[in-house]
Parts: sequence; C-alpha cells; structure tokens
Amino acid sequence: MMKQYQKLLLGFVLGVVLGLIGYYNLPQKAFPFMKTFTDFCTLTGAIFLRMIFMVVVPLLVSALILGVFELGKGRGLGKVATKSLTFTLLLSFMAVLIAITLTNVLQPGVGVTFDKDALAKNQGVLSIQKNVTAAADKPWVSYITDLIPQNPVDSAARAFGGEIIALMIFALMFGYALSMTVEEDNNPFIKMLETIFNASLRIIEWAMKLAPYGIFAIVFNTTYRLGAGFLQNVAYFAAVVVLGLLLQQFVVYAACLKIFAKTNPWKFFKDCKEVYVYAFSTASSNATLPIALETAEKTLKMPPEISRFVLTCGASANQNGTALFEGVVVLFLAQVYGINLSIENQLVVVLMSVLAGVGTAGVPGGSLPLIAILCISVGVPAEGMGLILGVDRFLDMCRTTLNVSGDLVISKLVSATAGEPENK
Repeated sequence: MMKQYQKLLLGFVLGVVLGLIGYYNLPQKAFPFMKTFTDFCTLTGAIFLRMIFMVVVPLLVSALILGVFELGKGRGLGKVATKSLTFTLLLSFMAVLIAITLTNVLQPGVGVTFDKDALAKNQGVLSIQKNVTAAADKPWVSYITDLIPQNPVDSAARAFGGEIIALMIFALMFGYALSMTVEEDNNPFIKMLETIFNASLRIIEWAMKLAPYGIFAIVFNTTYRLGAGFLQNVAYFAAVVVLGLLLQQFVVYAACLKIFAKTNPWKFFKDCKEVYVYAFSTASSNATLPIALETAEKTLKMPPEISRFVLTCGASANQNGTALFEGVVVLFLAQVYGINLSIENQLVVVLMSVLAGVGTAGVPGGSLPLIAILCISVGVPAEGMGLILGVDRFLDMCRTTLNVSGDLVISKLVSATAGEPENK
C-alpha cells in the first residue's frame, strides 16, 4: 500500500506530466472538453484548499494561545521567544547573504534584453504598483498600530487579507494573560481550546485523504496554463534562485541542525518530506501550517508548547526563502537595467530583505509588493518585475518549501536548546 507522501508525489508528478501533454497537444480552443476538465480541476483544488484554509484561523489561534499559555505558566516564554527570534534573524541573514553572493558572482541579469514599454504596461506590474502606491501613502505610525487588533474577531475574518499578524499578536497576548490568571490544570476554557485544536487536526486528516487529487488538480491547471516555456526568458535567473534555496536547505539548515540540535539533518529532512511536498504544491505557508504542526508533534516528537508557538508564529514571521528570493530579484533587476548598486545599497537590500521576510504574507504571491518597495528604495525600476512574473509561480512553490522547512528547523533548534521550562 502506498504511503501518504508517495501519493502526494504521484499526484504532483502526474499533474506536471499530463499538464505538459495537454498544453502542447490539447489546446483549449481546438479541444473544448479541456475547458470542462480544467474547471473540474479548479473545483477539486478549491475544495481541497478551502478545507485547509477554513481551519487555519481556529488552529492558529488555539495553537498559539495554548503554546504561550504552557510556556508562560512554566516561565519559559521569554527564553523560547528570544531563541526563536534569534534563529529567525540568523537564518534570514544567511539566506540573503547567499542571495547577494550568488547574484553578484553568477550575474543572471547581465545581457537580458526586453521591451521596456510593453513591460511597463503589463497588468501584473500595474496591479503590484497599485498596492505599492497604497502602502507608500500609509504613515509609518499605522504600521505599528495595525499590529494591535481593534477587533480580534474582525481580524480573524480578514486573516487572509493581511490581518493574520494582528490576529497572532492577540493570541500571543491572550495566551500570556491566561498563563497569569489560570491556576488549575483542568480549566474548562483551556480544555475547550485543546478540543478546538484537536478537532481542527481531524478536519486536516479528512483533507489529506483528498490531498493527492487536490494537488494533481492544482499542478495540472498551473502546468496546462503555462507549459514549459514560462522558464525560457529567465531560466538562468530561476536557476540562481533555486541554487540559493538548495544551499540554504542542505548547507545552512543542515549545519544548524547538526551543530545546535545535535540532530542528523538527513533523517530530519526525510521525516518532513510530506510537509515539503504539500508546501511545494500549495505555495502557501499558512495552508501548510496544519500539516507542519501535526508532523512536529507526531513524527518529530517536539514539545507541543514549543512547536505550536514557533510554527504558528513562523508561518508569517519566518520567511527565509522569501528573503533569499527578494535579494536575488533586486540585484537581478539592477543588472538588467545596468544599475551598479554600491556596497551601501546592497547592505540596504540585505537588511530590508531580512525585515521583509519577517513581514511577508504566507500566501501565494505575498512577497511581490514588498519586492517592488525594495526595488524603489534602492533606485531600481519596479516595472522590471514583469520579467519574473511568468516564472514566479514556480519559484513561489520553491521558496514556500524553504519557508516551511525553516519553521520546522527553527522549532527543532529551539526545542533542543531552550531546555525544559521551570515549573511554578
């Protein structure tokens, strides 16, 4: 009998192969039945993702409150939060350093030719620039005040529209307040949160039965729409990004697991394979969060209070792959336009990419507006992003996998180095 990760891989591979066959041999105009088939795939993929997304908010809130409650009650919250932030910044910095080094050495943007006028009128670029203009008009004070939700219920309702970090702040504060007010172990409210958490995981189990078909449907539609040609114009750029992601995963993450957690990195990566396939297929850290939580507790045997805290925060606040991608894109576009960025400007790219990696939405395409802002800040024309839009979906899948892997790695590093929290 096939294991779950094998079913996921089979669905993914079939989606790619049959999508390419359909793209080159069964165009929709000549074969109208393909419209019906792609619509059915859209429905299957949407049902699968909706089942996951509908429990992200209750799962995130219950997991984060419970994690902070347990850590706060044992007086271990400060230590875990500090170590989580330290490892997040360290790994993000390493990711951007890899990006800057590879792009300077390999120079993927040198010699790229394109139609600047056509690029400036690209609808995808215009949409991104509209978001950037809205962000630029927003006073800096609002960015801070918006982190504290005025109405947590409203933030929960708009979690996938940019309010998920505000919701996490509420859960953090509420969980810590609970740890200071709840004395008894069998408090009914805590039991209710545990029940919500476990019920959410049960829904995830149902969704996972549909996962191979959902992943096939999503990947088939993506491949059938784009074909293999989407890589042609910027294949070298894409290769540099993928190389950077592989170095971060198999050199930086592996070294950290070996040095700080005294863990065999290859066994760790093998235990996480199901999460990786899922992250790659959905290109969403938030959608992968439930699977990551389950893997951390059941397969990797991490302390639940630590894994729940680190993974739920990390789904939005630890985006190593995104930080690396942003660094490569800015330098790539600077090379395309013949702009020689000084060391000072490259340091700005490093720092802003690290910070942007912390604040990027964990949904497909969530990093694009921030990349545009980063380009403008160092004098690189943001409309150049039109060059990478065709390949962004594929690279989004790749960097999301690294983002999710980074969350699990940091959870393991914190679990191994934080020690047992002291009892009251």
